[in-house]
Amino acid sequence: MTWLPSGTVYGTLLNQRSEYEALAPHMHDAPYKAPPKAPVLYVKTANTFSPAGAAIPLPARVAEVEVGATVGLVIGGRGQVQGCVLLNDLSIPHASLFRPPVKFKCLDGFLGIGSDVRAVDPESVQIEVHVNGELRETVRFDALVRSPRQLLADVAGFMTLGEGDVLMLGCDASRPRARAGDRVELRSAALGSLSNTLAAEAA
Repeated sequence: MTWLPSGTVYGTLLNQRSEYEALAPHMHDAPYKAPPKAPVLYVKTANTFSPAGAAIPLPARVAEVEVGATVGLVIGGRGQVQGCVLLNDLSIPHASLFRPPVKFKCLDGFLGIGSDVRAVDPESVQIEVHVNGELRETVRFDALVRSPRQLLADVAGFMTLGEGDVLMLGCDASRPRARAGDRVELRSAALGSLSNTLAAEAA
């Protein structure tokens, strides 16, 4: 079974406490000169969507990618959360702090998407990240900077999420890296598994 979002997918920066604390020393640097007061969002465009089991192409210029295991809140009618989905928010490693450039985040296939949406408590979710069968990271969502409820409320303060949209809860600071030929699998007792293979893009 394949499920893909029918609306817009929004990523959230600085919501995992480890990521926030890692970047906190730079938050007073130019051009912002202060920590962000509202959630920092970015868009994963439709060309990035990769269903579970799909091969994700890596351009020749991309030596490795960061694996961003996270939970997506799927928005239903009247802006309510319909359920949660497992997501792999892939990114080319980069130094940009608060506004990740599209060229690092929105390459073709750079969002692995779990095969179904489940009604679970997102704060109870734990994700294990395996690369070629080796456990590389465990991600939890019970100590976020903004809880899922607070994140939704704060986002609603400046924009409207529509039915079919997805809002990611954020990625951990210590994201494993993977290369062409690697098999990346996210495993969660609450949300199932999501597996994709990274493939060198044909010349």
